[in-house]
Amino acid sequence: MPSPLSLLALLSLCVAGVLSQTCSSNPSTTPNKTIKEVYSYDYSQTFSEPKKEGIAFQDLPGFTRSTYSPDHALITPESRVWAGQPGWKNALTAHLISPASGASFSMFMAHMKPDSEAAPAPAETVERFILVLEGEAQATSPEGKTIILPTNHYAYFPPNTPARLRSATGAGLLIYERVYKAKGNPVFLHGYVEDSPLLATPGETFQLRKLLPQTTDYDFNIHIMDFNPGEYLNVKEVHYNQHGLMLLDGKGIYRLADKWYPVQAGDAIWMAPYVVQWYAALGTTPSRYIINKDTTVDPLFS
Repeated sequence: MPSPLSLLALLSLCVAGVLSQTCSSNPSTTPNKTIKEVYSYDYSQTFSEPKKEGIAFQDLPGFTRSTYSPDHALITPESRVWAGQPGWKNALTAHLISPASGASFSMFMAHMKPDSEAAPAPAETVERFILVLEGEAQATSPEGKTIILPTNHYAYFPPNTPARLRSATGAGLLIYERVYKAKGNPVFLHGYVEDSPLLATPGETFQLRKLLPQTTDYDFNIHIMDFNPGEYLNVKEVHYNQHGLMLLDGKGIYRLADKWYPVQAGDAIWMAPYVVQWYAALGTTPSRYIINKDTTVDPLFS
């Protein structure tokens, strides 16, 4: 594993000047957003089979980039374990994060084959968020309306809802589930990621979208974060919030505690409270990740 100093030196050089137009050590400088504004993000690698697609994996016996420690984990595509899950029809799931690791939520992938249906949430108090990574799913709203969810569309299912989720032709999903902890009245929502407005990020260069309303009715949010090559988080974060992250496109370096991990599309990361976390985007194309963040609930009761 390269040392932190060598990685930072490499980042500062911006790959021999190729990325000099996007690299900056001054967080107050207005970034060039042109690449991200016109770039069409491609989630296809998130469900790719590493051995078939060559995602930095040479089929070496016993080799994996995956790692686990008490305060963080990196789960790479070659480590996913697919299995049936009770109540799911004609579908397989691969759990990446769950309370077994100390998390307050579950994050998993679902491979829904044609004519498949998801089980309801495992308890009435559980809320569910889904992002369609490939194919097309259909959600039935609490009012009985069918909602078509193509790739890059999402849906939020509040607790105590009769909404259904199925796929007629097959779909690949990323799913977050957690026990609802607020005292509000969240409602069923759905949308297209690119329709979510870009939000201000003072002192940072990345682009941010939040997919759920920022009100006390919702006890967590889903962030979509986009980086041009060479851009990085200015804040080296340490906070009480937990995270489940998946890199949807691109590649970069993620610092977790005192470790530095090369990451790319399809990688999932678990971050426990108060673990040091930082990201830098590398390569020649923008990178995007999705990340959950518990919000609006007092940390004393989170």
